[in-house]
Amino acid sequence: MPSFPSAPEKFVYSRIGCLIRDFNQCLGRIPESLIAFLGRFSIATVFWKSGQTKIEGFSLDIIERTYQFNWPHLSDSAVYLFREEYHLPLMSPEFAASFAALAEHVLPALLLVGFATRLSAAALLLMTLVIQIFIYPDAYATHGTWAAILLYLMVRGGGVLSIDHWFVPRAQRDC
Repeated sequence: MPSFPSAPEKFVYSRIGCLIRDFNQCLGRIPESLIAFLGRFSIATVFWKSGQTKIEGFSLDIIERTYQFNWPHLSDSAVYLFREEYHLPLMSPEFAASFAALAEHVLPALLLVGFATRLSAAALLLMTLVIQIFIYPDAYATHGTWAAILLYLMVRGGGVLSIDHWFVPRAQRDC
């Protein structure tokens, strides 16, 4: 025979239910633009720092406040890694290292300011898939996190704290 909660138990259950509802409503008020900005900043940092390991002569880290503004060139260690460890199909190690270094600087910079956010996120997602499949297949947890952030940015865009927010609506009206 089922037992029904007593009056005090009903009160406790309803109070817990109200607290959970109120908490969920508070979380629902987090602005999506803040989430998009945090996602853009975080994923841009990951790829920018990776790109910085592939070049010499130029470095910029706004968080650590370190910089070097000389003419950048591809590091020998980057070419070595692409030749000896990464083995990407259909590309020479020199081209792959140069392309990766360029992409890991240009795309994060675009993401950071929120310009061509969806396109940049799509390109970085493709890069993430290449890294997952050909270079570090055991790093699926890390790459899954990157993919989730990039997919969010592809679907939702850069938010109101982005250059896209100011140009894309105007461009769509002109079509």
